[in-house]
Amino acid sequence: MPDPGPHEVRIEVKAIGINRADSMWRNDRYVESPIFPAGLGYDCAGLVDAVGKDVTDFAVGDTVSTIPAFSLNKYFTYGEIILAPDHAVVKHPKSLSFAEAASVWMMFITAYGALVFDADVKAGEFVIIPAASSCVGLAAIQIANHAGATPIALTRTSDKRKRLHEAGAAHVVATQEQDMVAEVMRITNGHGARVAFDPVGGADFPKLIAALTNQGIAYIYGALRMTRRSRCWR
Repeated sequence: MPDPGPHEVRIEVKAIGINRADSMWRNDRYVESPIFPAGLGYDCAGLVDAVGKDVTDFAVGDTVSTIPAFSLNKYFTYGEIILAPDHAVVKHPKSLSFAEAASVWMMFITAYGALVFDADVKAGEFVIIPAASSCVGLAAIQIANHAGATPIALTRTSDKRKRLHEAGAAHVVATQEQDMVAEVMRITNGHGARVAFDPVGGADFPKLIAALTNQGIAYIYGALRMTRRSRCWR
């Protein structure tokens, strides 16, 4: 049983989140390489079991979840009892189940960091969201709408068109059935979108660049189609 050190919280885990970062970590394709022996996992929710020195915001019995804001070589969440740095632990409302609390941080922080914190999207601007039916894609749709921007969701076929509209996408483009660049230009009256938020990369990435306005911004956050030679793109 690990004892929490200064600014550490010990958590009895009730649910874990599984995300793309975990898969990339397992395959040594993440932003840092594992130093063995290594743990696994960014996301969890549970009950505070113990607190270390200088921890002031949490007490034994608190219901908490972790934010993916630490090195996986120092902390991990796949376990019955885990340690986490107190800066990456938050209390969550009773309206959330443990499973829900373990699933939201990676998706929403990833989208928020790019669209709001960095790009500062605003009303009247367009955001292209490839793989829009993914968890981060759905979060990006919500965040773009919340900021007043217009989300353009990309999906391969029309099968998910209705669901993406229901999720808040103002426009949906089926990339295997439609000319994506032409559709984005039509939607934006020929100006292009200011932001593309892409987890894929690969051969279609130049099309996203072509669909952007002058001084547009393209983010790659998942590298789903990238190889080891493309690691610098992350």
